[in-house]
Amino acid sequence: MKFDRPLFILSGLVIVAAFLTGCGRSEKSSDADSARRTDEPYRVLCTVGMITDIVRNIAGDYAQVEGIIGEGVDPHLYKPTRSDVVNLSTADVVFYNGLLLEGKMTDVLVRVASSGKPVRAVTEAILQTSDYLLQKEDDSTYTDPHVWMDVRGWMQAVTVVAETLSSFDPAHADIYAANATAYTVQLEALDAYAQQAIGSIPESKRVLVTAHDAFNYLGRATGLTVRGIQGVSTESEAGVRDLEDLVNYIVEQQIPAVFVETSVADKNVRALVEGANARGHAVRIGGALFSDAMGQAGTYEGTYIGMIDSNITTITRALGGEAPELGMQGKLTGVAH
Repeated sequence: MKFDRPLFILSGLVIVAAFLTGCGRSEKSSDADSARRTDEPYRVLCTVGMITDIVRNIAGDYAQVEGIIGEGVDPHLYKPTRSDVVNLSTADVVFYNGLLLEGKMTDVLVRVASSGKPVRAVTEAILQTSDYLLQKEDDSTYTDPHVWMDVRGWMQAVTVVAETLSSFDPAHADIYAANATAYTVQLEALDAYAQQAIGSIPESKRVLVTAHDAFNYLGRATGLTVRGIQGVSTESEAGVRDLEDLVNYIVEQQIPAVFVETSVADKNVRALVEGANARGHAVRIGGALFSDAMGQAGTYEGTYIGMIDSNITTITRALGGEAPELGMQGKLTGVAH
């Protein structure tokens, strides 16, 4: 039997964490139950900002929620520091994406799971959805981890977070459920905006060219054709032939704009622009998109909703569609543009 390597690794980590959580309910579990009865917020650690934002919306004031990987940082390449390991070990609950997004942290997450604390991949529910996950078509063994680009798919992560927090802190389970419901309503509005805005782009122009393949779930959800210079992981390298092929595609399709990403170097995208211009087709950089990291903390783009709103608005306006300059809520600050 041929196993899909990322799914196998992720499933193994989830099973290990669940097994150790269930079998280690002795002194450690009793201590944790005692701590949960206090009025002090418990500590939750998350790997990437998109997860951190979900947890903050659901946990409210009952948890101190921290993220490891900040704005503008590529999680594909991130190596956990010694302080990260300490923080993971001392946190009460840990959330990560899975699907090898945090490939260099996998060993650390396995060790932390062995303590018996909840260590959950927010993509667990998605794994149970038949045929949802996208596989690469380049003969690689990697599954696309960028599930947050499809708002409706990311709603399933909200369910995982709410259930985990309710299990850890059952005294406030009703509050977590209510917060999750309220947040999901906001996500439904965001998804509707994405569908409407992208749908306003002329059909022949619905082509998204970016630095790496982080937007395929968005493409499937909204009808965009997506082309990335690099593969799903930014660890892959783009060759000269890859760039030439994409330049040819841009010229043939008369694509008006291509996009850089806030967490990926822009040199390859600028090479596309120069190549197309040399072929007599004027293409411009349509803006900067948030792919593997959100915007600056404290800004609207520093939230998951703001991140996606910014992406949808930027793509739509650059490709000839109709979208408000300041996004669906009029809150965009333009920090990524």
